[in-house]
Parts: sequence; structure tokens; C-alpha cells
Amino acid sequence: MKALVYTDVEQLTYQDRPMPVPANGEHLIRIEASGICGSDMHAFLGHDARRPAPLTLGHEAAGVIVGGARDGDRVTINPLVACQTCEFCATGRENLCPNRQIISMPPREGAFAAYVAMPERNLVTVPDGVDLRHAALAEPIACGWHAVRLGRAVLGGDLSGRRCVVIGGGAIGVGAALSLRAQGATDISLIEPNDLRRARLEEVDGFSAHAPGAPDAPADGSADLIVDGVGYAATRAAASALAKPGGVIAHIGLGEDTGGLDVRRMTLQEITFIGTYTYTPQDFRETAAAIFDGSLGTLDWIETRPLAVGQQAFQDIRSGVVAAPKIILIPEHEE
Repeated sequence: MKALVYTDVEQLTYQDRPMPVPANGEHLIRIEASGICGSDMHAFLGHDARRPAPLTLGHEAAGVIVGGARDGDRVTINPLVACQTCEFCATGRENLCPNRQIISMPPREGAFAAYVAMPERNLVTVPDGVDLRHAALAEPIACGWHAVRLGRAVLGGDLSGRRCVVIGGGAIGVGAALSLRAQGATDISLIEPNDLRRARLEEVDGFSAHAPGAPDAPADGSADLIVDGVGYAATRAAASALAKPGGVIAHIGLGEDTGGLDVRRMTLQEITFIGTYTYTPQDFRETAAAIFDGSLGTLDWIETRPLAVGQQAFQDIRSGVVAAPKIILIPEHEE
């Protein structure tokens, strides 16, 4: 089969790879859509030791089951494969499983390929009429859904009347903003430095998009819930300043490891910081259901490109010339 393989720093090669062989309890899925994630970009730049070359990247995917009792079923893929036996799996928090695996990280090849094998429990059926390119957004949006759910719980479960700010206008940030709306928030602002992307964001479901530090941006000390979808020292510093006393920072981004938080202010004003990693299976299912029933909007903010030219897509994202929050790569299947 054909796959887009990370072969060296800033080098992706479209090449032949072995067809995956499903293990017991797994299905073979023909990939129809696979999104480029920030973690794929980190690997592409040589910044992720967990993803050594050569490796097929990609973990935001949807497709069609091939063979077996479910042949022809349309599915979206939860890429986290947990052990199902540890204390976290037993309590529905498989995202914290110490033995978890994820496609696009050894030993599991990723979904920038014609096919991938996944366990039955990791598949959510996509209804007829739902675009599989949209179904592939379940994974990145579920990250925001999970963060919003955790932050909302700290604030008492009701986001109506709460000021919410999302830092970062990529797919994680947009997904968090859409999740905020779906979970009851009405006052939602996005902070995004890229002019091209910010202009595109203003077309997404009426969200208010601002440049960092702009006069019309939310004022310091005004936000009840901040979602940092970037994770750099500068964005953590901004989140620390934006939070009002008793507010919540939900931190998704993994841009850099240290720096930025104003711990003194957070302590004196009882600002809660929540590190959020991916999502639980329930979060993933709820996100998929929200995509299917239209609760997350039209999802027309994606851009699609052929998998074969994925190298250029990565280069364009790196150069900051992509307005769309998400590029979806489409494999070409040989008949």
C-alpha cells in the first residue's frame, strides 16, 4: 500500500509500505481522510523523540472497514489503544493508561496511509450522510471537548454567563471553541497571532478572533475559563494574566515544556490549572455524536489535499501560509 512516511527531519516520502495485518479483535480500515496534527508537525521538525524515522505519521482518521462481519461500515477512529486492565482503564480514563499506545508512534504505524488496523473498541460508526472528512475531526475536537468538560466541572458545571477564551486558532483551538459552545458557553473569544488564520477564524460560526494584545481582545483578569491550545511559555503567561480570581486554565498544548505560568498570582487568586491529555473514550464518543447531529456546526473550515503531496502541506503549515485550521489528507486507493 502507499503511505506518507516520515523519513528524516522535514522530509516526508510517499512510498510503498507493508499492508497492516489486523490482530485478533481488530479490523482493517481503508483510510478515506486523515488530518495533520500539531504532534505530526513536531515529528516532522525532528522535535519528538517518541516518533523516530522512518515512521508513518497521522492519527486523526476516518474510513471504511474492509472484510469481516462489518465489511463496508464507515467509522471514525479513536487512535488511543489502552491496555484495558489497569486502574485507569477500569475507571474510564484510558487516556491515562500507563501502557497506552497511539497510532503514529511505535509500535503502531499511523494513518497517513491507505490502510490501518485498529481494535473494534476504538471504532465509532459514522452515519450515512456524514462526510468522512468531518468524521476525521472527532480526534482533534475531542481534545478540546475533554478540556472544556474538565474546566466546566471546576466552575460548577454551568458555562452560561462565563467569559471563555481560547488561545490558538488551529484545529485544537477551534475544536475547543466549538466544544465550549456545545457545552453551554455563549461568551467565547479566540486569540490567534497569524493574520491569515485570524481572518479565516472570523468566518467560523461567528467567533470573535483577536490578535494577542489587541485593544479589542479580552482584558487581563476577565476570563473564567481559558483553554491554551498552544502550550508555549508566552501563551501560559497570557493565560495566567487573563484568568480572573477563581478562574480555570485548561492546558492542552505541548509547544514547550517549561515557563510562563505566574504561580504567585495563581496561588493568591486561587486560579486552577488543569493539564489535559487527549480524551476519554466517552469524550470521543460524545464528540463524534456532536459532529453527527450538527452541534459543532458545519465544519467547513477544513482544507483537503491529496496524501501524495503531503510534504508540501507540511511545508505550507510550517511557513504560516495556510488559513484553514486543519488540512485533511486524502489517500488515493488503487483499484
